[in-house]
Amino acid sequence: MIKKILYKFKSLKSSNTRLTNKYINIVDEINLLEDKYTKMSEEELKGETGRLRKKLETTSLDDILVESFATVKEASKRVLNMKHYNMQLLGGIALHKSYIAEMKTGEGKTLVATLALYLNSLSGKGAHLITVNDYLAQRDSKWMGTIFEYLGLTIGCVIPNMDDIDRKQAYLCDITYVTNHDIGFDYLRDNMKTDKEDQVLRPFNFGIIDEADNILIDEARTPLIISQPSDKSSELYGKISNIVKQLQPSCYKIEEKHRTIQLNDIGFKEVEKLLIESGLLQTGDSLFDLKVSDILHMIQQGLSAHFIFKREDHYIVRDDKVLLVDEFTGRILDGRQLSKGLHQAIEAKEGITINPENSTAGSITYQNLFRLYPHLSGMTGTASTEAVELQEIYKLDVLSIPTHKNILRRDHHDKIFRTKEEKYSAIIDKVKECHKKGQPILIGTTSIEKSDILSNKLKREGIKHSVLNAKFHAKEADIISQAGCLNAVTIATNMAGRGTDIKLGGSVDDIIDIQLSGQDCSLPSYISKVKELTIATEKNREEVLKSGGLCIIGTERHESRRIDLQLRGRSGRQGDIGESIFFLSLEDDLLRIFGAENLKTVLKRFGLKEGEAISHPFISKAIVKAQKKIETLHFDSRKDIFQYDEIVHEQRKVVYNIRQEILTAKTLSPLIKEFFHDTIEQMMNSYIPEKSLPFNWDLKNFEEKLSILTGDNIPLKTLVKERELDDEKLFETLNKHLEDKLHNVLSSIETEKQIKVIRFALVSSVDDVWRKHLNSLEFTRSSIGLRGYAQKNPLSEYKHESFNIFQDTIVNLKHNSIQFLLRHDLRQFTDRF
Repeated sequence: MIKKILYKFKSLKSSNTRLTNKYINIVDEINLLEDKYTKMSEEELKGETGRLRKKLETTSLDDILVESFATVKEASKRVLNMKHYNMQLLGGIALHKSYIAEMKTGEGKTLVATLALYLNSLSGKGAHLITVNDYLAQRDSKWMGTIFEYLGLTIGCVIPNMDDIDRKQAYLCDITYVTNHDIGFDYLRDNMKTDKEDQVLRPFNFGIIDEADNILIDEARTPLIISQPSDKSSELYGKISNIVKQLQPSCYKIEEKHRTIQLNDIGFKEVEKLLIESGLLQTGDSLFDLKVSDILHMIQQGLSAHFIFKREDHYIVRDDKVLLVDEFTGRILDGRQLSKGLHQAIEAKEGITINPENSTAGSITYQNLFRLYPHLSGMTGTASTEAVELQEIYKLDVLSIPTHKNILRRDHHDKIFRTKEEKYSAIIDKVKECHKKGQPILIGTTSIEKSDILSNKLKREGIKHSVLNAKFHAKEADIISQAGCLNAVTIATNMAGRGTDIKLGGSVDDIIDIQLSGQDCSLPSYISKVKELTIATEKNREEVLKSGGLCIIGTERHESRRIDLQLRGRSGRQGDIGESIFFLSLEDDLLRIFGAENLKTVLKRFGLKEGEAISHPFISKAIVKAQKKIETLHFDSRKDIFQYDEIVHEQRKVVYNIRQEILTAKTLSPLIKEFFHDTIEQMMNSYIPEKSLPFNWDLKNFEEKLSILTGDNIPLKTLVKERELDDEKLFETLNKHLEDKLHNVLSSIETEKQIKVIRFALVSSVDDVWRKHLNSLEFTRSSIGLRGYAQKNPLSEYKHESFNIFQDTIVNLKHNSIQFLLRHDLRQFTDRF
């Protein structure tokens, strides 16, 4: 397996060189047009959009790439005074060609995206820039939007709490900036709308994913879920929490590598005893009895809440709410909740209001969401380490774009200490050393808790600093943009302001905004102050360069090498000098869980004393090996989620297509007739054996089922006997009865409202059946793992069982739709229209 992955990786590297050389020729073609486009008048340049759209009617996007890129390049110079250099043009080509463009921090990915967005928007089908947070979506849509508007395109930006009318308008624009969270939930919500006009999205066309590794890799472990309140008791979680917190470590086993926890034999006996004492279990009953399966599930979630999920690490509590923290970025996951009662278990643990548990109404993984785009690409500073997964899951290859200038950052060897306290002491000493000469410092931590520890230590030393984590996320851009100033000391969790450059000396634009915002001064005075601030910022930059540039201090290795590379990449942008160093200890989670014993043996050989550090190639290799172990575990986890959702996705597409047909068809008669036909046929197959005579027909039970379906008592025995009906004629008779009944039901409704009422009835039935189907699949998934003990493949078993469940679901979908049409008083829904 490892050899196979290495072979793939080497192949990808050689392919990268060939493609880069190939696309450089296209860059040369674009540059040859520079003089021509520079000489164009404003009217001529703006007219290129219309000309290229007209040309696209008889040619392909590839054929107009050179001209469209040259257009954007010239417009950018005129509007923003920013010129696309060669490596940015190369990055734009990679995005159009559906690659993940790997471009180092500070290489101008935001500007690169304008090239492919403009080209692909010319088709009129829309182009999306999908980013990780609404701050970046708003910033970049306003910033880069000036180029697009200059060229006559419309720009939309989807932000949280935006109403559906504005969302729809934003998605109808030529180019739309949106977060992965918003577009995912908009897709799910659209497939719950009962009116086509209320849907906000149009069919996906072209998408660029900013910070692609974060969205396509890190976020892929958590499916998007839309939930609705269930009828489970919230109070029960509180009682279960009180039981769980009484358990001793001898009652359970924690598997830190997999972040799982299980009761052992001692634990099961203790839990049963405590449940009986609390009245939740009868004497003589067992936790394994089917009737108490919900309680066993709650116990399991309670164990995870108390002993796996940590406050300030995995979540924070604010305003009587549990807010999840993205472990990869450090950001709060607004609107996201843990499913299957785990969120309620954490609320019970924290002693806050326990909200009702939810049941799934719609779900999709990011893997299957983004595979809906016919043309998808992405950009990030770090993707090579995940190249195999990106190809295997998304069919996207990584193209590494050379840097515009050489990287001058010095990356020091890791320093490994015996304990965390020794490590923290060494970090403080390093901060003092750098701070003494004014060198700006960015300290990266892996959790809120650890950033608070370091902050307190710096306060005790009297070192002024800023803290950036989920508690202070609103200040993210301001803090990061000034982290390169002289004497600046910044502590940041993994989020580290992705998408915001750390400029040495500070960002002059941000400094101007902060210092001159709201000031009432004349235009000459304002211009004079801007000039002063610009000169001061440049002087600050020169002082920072003299001090050694931005120093990155890593306080431990992350589970993923990619996150470490991202932290290092904050320094040394655009050829700036800088340095990076990681301080580690044997008590760090990574080393403690994955390989500390081997490292301890090595350190003993060196006779490491208190406060001493060691750097050694063996240790560096051991750390990389530990990270690869975790990366493999996470990849397996994501692949597992993807494989299970892939099965559901095929079913989702069938149901969503039926749903969309109901909402968009001009007439629903063919679909209703199909439902009538299939339902009667299915029922006849159940009660009338093939090629049998009427005396062998089970007409009594057939009558009961028809009565449930239609609300009518249909005397099948009399009909068959008096009219001498064979099975074919009976089929025709029953179909006719259903059609007549529907006609009678609709006769009391105004003609122009009839199709709207039918749409609503059918869609409501589809949604109800789909919700039940998803919950059935959840139950099947949770129980299917036990098949592994019987030497059966859980995925194969799930595929087989889910297919059988889906067949029943389609039967129920048609049956319930007919029942809704024929048995409800549809007049009650006319007020909706």
